[in-house]
Amino acid sequence: MPDCLIETAGDRPALPLHCVPAADVDAWLEDQPAGVRAWLDSTGFKAKPGRSAVLPGPDGALAGALIIPDEPPSLWDFAGLHSGLPPGDWTLAGEIDGETRQRAALGFALAAYRFDRYKQGEREARRLLVEGGAGEAGILADAIYLGRDLVNTPANDMGPADLEGAARTVADSYGAAVRTIEGDALLDENFPAVHAVGRASDRAPRVIDLTWGDAAAPKLTLVGKGVCFDTGGLDLKPSSAMLLMKKDMGGAAATLATAKAVMALGLPVRLRLLIGAVENSVGGNAFRPGDIIRTRKGLSVEIGNTDAEGRLVLADLLALADQEKPDLMIDCATLTGAARVALGAELPAMFTPDDRLAADLLDAGTAAEDPLWRLPLFKPYREIIDSPVADINNAGAGGMAGAITAALFLQDFVTETSAWAHLDIYGWNPSAKPGRPKGGEATALRALVRLIQTRFANSA
Repeated sequence: MPDCLIETAGDRPALPLHCVPAADVDAWLEDQPAGVRAWLDSTGFKAKPGRSAVLPGPDGALAGALIIPDEPPSLWDFAGLHSGLPPGDWTLAGEIDGETRQRAALGFALAAYRFDRYKQGEREARRLLVEGGAGEAGILADAIYLGRDLVNTPANDMGPADLEGAARTVADSYGAAVRTIEGDALLDENFPAVHAVGRASDRAPRVIDLTWGDAAAPKLTLVGKGVCFDTGGLDLKPSSAMLLMKKDMGGAAATLATAKAVMALGLPVRLRLLIGAVENSVGGNAFRPGDIIRTRKGLSVEIGNTDAEGRLVLADLLALADQEKPDLMIDCATLTGAARVALGAELPAMFTPDDRLAADLLDAGTAAEDPLWRLPLFKPYREIIDSPVADINNAGAGGMAGAITAALFLQDFVTETSAWAHLDIYGWNPSAKPGRPKGGEATALRALVRLIQTRFANSA
């Protein structure tokens, strides 16, 4: 659990955080000492949602803080509070319902995250004492920390083998099983597309297959794109476009972090996590524009662009996952720039042929303050990725509807599973906001955990 969240222990001293809705501030102020009222008045404090203020004691020392939340309180209210508090131990004061307490703990923890693997420095410790423990909020924060760390780690320290190591560490913590298929063994075990994308790197490509839970429980399968660095291949990216390509394994980071949360929460599912961990490099044996490659499903793919490699990796994994007909299958991938042009960095594009699943995902995102936006699997656009010499082209021509055509490409590899959704994510916060520091992000994790909890609530 993040060290900014600690369980209330005995009479450990902590300063109170007063969470007071704007409509109740006047009544709350009537019960405060005159010095507090004078202080807030003299500093020009306005009781508007999102505002906070530290409070003085009679001796002039710090006595607590006041926060004015939205209605209902948002976890970002508490995330914003974190950086404005002096260092020390804090605790929520007054009658706070359990859901608000959890949102406060999660927001506080997400704001406390720092990636300091390479740049050490003194931290001013701000800790929230959570009565009874952080519970689910601590589990979610811990999982999100993992996802952020994975994306933030540069490719020299986060190659395919390192991503496998991270998966094994998580698996060992929860008694999960992991099987890895590596290098030329991918050809022997029918993962030709994964092999084609990763074969030019001196770091061997691999499929990571993690399983956990009761085999008789409903089947949940998560699939993650783990392109640990993407040069674009022979269709080489310009240098400016390569600067963030350590984050091209953001789908793998998000799904591994989600899997960690599922296991830590003990959710009643039989979990399977599939990650294709590769590096899309340039070399004499790199796959080429115009090549035709086979896939696990038997479909042939004409390579229209070697920089559309992530969908090739996912194609083999989705075909494998689809064979089991899981009760729910979600893939996450930093797949297209087109999704970011359409929806920006904060709003993942969601595609699914299942209207009920779409509604459930949107509801889960809203409830978890982790929104998604549905885009259509618009069948007429399938012709954009037709090929005259193969079953399908991985890129198509014209450049229009890129996120949709990528999702339609993936749909050709999911023919047995109805409850499937594809999330086209960014995996990165381009600027800092409360609780969302600039850098790697475990995009959509909170929405996915909420979906899994509600969908399988009666399976225990």
